[in-house]
Amino acid sequence: MFSSPDALLNNISLLPGIGPERQAFYVRLMGERIVDVLWHIPTNVQSRRLLQSFTPQHADCLVTFEAKILGHAPSRRYGKPYRISAINQDGQIVELLFFRARAPYLNKIAKTDDTVVVSGKLTFRKFLGADHWQFVHPDFIGPIAQLNDWTGNERIYPLTAGVNQGMVRSVIKTTLGRLPPIPEWLDDNFLKQKNWSSWPQALYEIHHAQTLANLEITHPAKQRLVYDELLAHQLSLLLTHRQTVNLPAVSLKPPGTLTKTLIDQLPFQLTPCQLQACQEISADLQQDHQSLRLLQGDVGSGKTIVALLAALQAIESGYQATLLVPTDILARQHYHTLQRLTEPLNIVIAILTGREKGKLRKQILADLESGKINILIGTHAVIQDPVTFHQLGLAIIDEQHRFGVKQRLALSSKGLNPHILSMTATPIPRTLMLANYGDMDVSTLHQKPPGRQTITTRVLSINRLEEVLDGLKRKITDQEKVYWVCPLVEESETLDLTAAIERASFLSALFPGQVALVHGRLKSQEKESAMEQFTQGPANILVATTVIEVGIDVPTATIMVIEHAERFGLAQLHQLRGRVGRGTNPSSCLLLYGQPLSPIARKRLAAIRDSNDGFVIAEADLKLRGGGEILGIRQSGLPKFRLFDLNDNPDEPMEEYNDLFAMANKEAKQILTNDPQLQSERGQALQLLLRLFKHEQALQYRRSG
Repeated sequence: MFSSPDALLNNISLLPGIGPERQAFYVRLMGERIVDVLWHIPTNVQSRRLLQSFTPQHADCLVTFEAKILGHAPSRRYGKPYRISAINQDGQIVELLFFRARAPYLNKIAKTDDTVVVSGKLTFRKFLGADHWQFVHPDFIGPIAQLNDWTGNERIYPLTAGVNQGMVRSVIKTTLGRLPPIPEWLDDNFLKQKNWSSWPQALYEIHHAQTLANLEITHPAKQRLVYDELLAHQLSLLLTHRQTVNLPAVSLKPPGTLTKTLIDQLPFQLTPCQLQACQEISADLQQDHQSLRLLQGDVGSGKTIVALLAALQAIESGYQATLLVPTDILARQHYHTLQRLTEPLNIVIAILTGREKGKLRKQILADLESGKINILIGTHAVIQDPVTFHQLGLAIIDEQHRFGVKQRLALSSKGLNPHILSMTATPIPRTLMLANYGDMDVSTLHQKPPGRQTITTRVLSINRLEEVLDGLKRKITDQEKVYWVCPLVEESETLDLTAAIERASFLSALFPGQVALVHGRLKSQEKESAMEQFTQGPANILVATTVIEVGIDVPTATIMVIEHAERFGLAQLHQLRGRVGRGTNPSSCLLLYGQPLSPIARKRLAAIRDSNDGFVIAEADLKLRGGGEILGIRQSGLPKFRLFDLNDNPDEPMEEYNDLFAMANKEAKQILTNDPQLQSERGQALQLLLRLFKHEQALQYRRSG
């Protein structure tokens, strides 16, 4: 037995049977700590039958049998198998085949005339009219005393090179057998209510699962372990981000004349969702501590006008607002949109990106520091040290998932803890919302403003390119504009994808003078020039990479062609599709795919074809790709879970995970309200939970209530 629960945090090398030669394999597969062995849970359960005789129905099944070794036939030519002949209890001859065999080892474990246990996958074939039974590289050959160990149900674990199932099972069995007493970090009444066992017992049940159903989220043992991980994550999230909660901030005045003037002159009415979001944000801004809110909405749901109304509340209170965006193109799109909307309001809006240099940049910085500029729109340039605001009251972050906590804290340092409003046009599934934004208040825009067109989506093979081009000719004749999106900038020697540059050249030959090209490698001035050609003329086709994914608003664009759509994620496809349907004409999105399509790609394209609802699509994307890719998670820092992983079984019910996440979020808040230092007996156990899941760094943010 381990000396204490903290021993579970020791290096895996301390476990017996893990020598220096194989330690790297185990670390790569499971992790470097002993507890990581316990988190390595099985993904399947399969039955291994004990048989005395074989029939063709047993072919390709896992079986175990007693075998008397008849003799060895070493391979005489390179590439041929080493053969061992054996006989089962019913007198059937069986061949055991080994490629690249080590003869001394095989002679040791399977001596001629010995009776042994053989277990593995049985294969059957007929040759010259006779039945032939074979095992190619059987899983086990060993003493007859181990017969019972290789029958019945067995767990199947993920593997890596250098580690087999037997090795994984052995190290897990050793670790489970040495568990010390573990203090309970969950409430006793809660455990009884959920019918959950203790943490050690739940681990034992998972690692001794008898059926696949025992490994699913509907089983109490799996629920218990997943909940532990989610609770540890939520505690860590709240502890880490709590340093930004209740920080003193300016209390802004309620909306006034500027807000009323803007709403009165809008050519449309705000939707009920927009009005609700405005009320929630306005209440935040009137608090005397820093507010933190996420505004999420589908493509075209009207987030920009909601953000502008919040900025006007700051301006009327004598403060400035800033809008941080990820790209130069998006910054300029917002700049032109806000300039147009605020024209009658007599406020000053400026833009600051890497393009503003020399005297112009100096003038912008001076006007910002003096307070002359009311709203500053910019990229990462906004959070650089030389940028000083006169009085920053509100910081708005567009496309929140492109920025991390560091950027958010950097914005906070630009004023007296300005209120922060984050926005995302990629609807976030409830699961991921709780995973990364558990500390934020959330406003959601479910509705779209009146007049937004429904977009028809079609999925077509790239082989029908000529048909697509004929359709484009008709649209361009009617003065409608077309986006054509490619996944690469230039031709790739490794990927058989049409590049944006090559496609632009091809289309220019068909539509002379009507094609513009935009991609990430162009200089800012070149991008702006290409966009101007498209929006103002003469170009009617814009060939682009995903640089146009967000923020581009061209009402006359009615066709979106996405080439090799199978290479894009669902959320990205939905974002791209949202670039059309912004005017009065019906719009279409054509998803061109290359062959062959994988099953996942086929499901992805079907999902985007069948729905225009970004929230439905986001849930589908999470199910198809898991939490590791949606929203650009890899670069934005969303968590990687050990036990909560939809990639393991995308058919598991999402609601079960959502409910566990919601419970964990609620309980974590309650725990930190009652015991902010985690000093109680249960708090001490929760500290262990945080350490077990590698959240010990969050413990430094404990503080008195």
